[in-house]
Amino acid sequence: MGTGTPARRRPLRADARRNRERLLAEAAAAFAEHGMDFSLEEIARRAGVANGTLYGHFPTRRALHEALLGDRMRALAGTGEELLTDASPFDGLTAWIREALVHTTLYRGLGTALMQAVEDETSELHAACQAVLAAGDALVVRAREAGEVRPDLTARDVFALVNAAAWASEQSSELQGERLLTFTLDGFRTPQTLP
Repeated sequence: MGTGTPARRRPLRADARRNRERLLAEAAAAFAEHGMDFSLEEIARRAGVANGTLYGHFPTRRALHEALLGDRMRALAGTGEELLTDASPFDGLTAWIREALVHTTLYRGLGTALMQAVEDETSELHAACQAVLAAGDALVVRAREAGEVRPDLTARDVFALVNAAAWASEQSSELQGERLLTFTLDGFRTPQTLP
């Protein structure tokens, strides 16, 4: 009966929608407090639902990550696209990097999960990570072409360094992560654009 059109999902019943929202809220709180590897069964318990309900909505940990993070990552990619019109390519790149750091520090261990998802094509977050990398790449290329950053800088370098600053924020303090980010941004500049 293949008509070539994908099957549409039926809308969730009100109770199923509430369960899903509770699960996402509890996952967000648990990941912020304890990290991205927090027990899924404990998230279900905190949400007041059975494990089967959790796995019915999110069959894998990665599916839960995608539901929790996918929209935010797509928004970060969209912010990158908007910043391509910034008068200063370096300032646009800097603003995007700072947004990326805020995003990456939402949940403990998120940086590691994102770095894995970038490489893992089977990950539910892979497409969102690729969109973020593409936005970062466009900003880096624009700043490189303007001579405002080093000619060898890549979006993957930026992504890795943002994750390193996020890790430092988790391990010591937000101030440490911000300091590392400032040093990193200065290191991106070409000699003629250093302040």
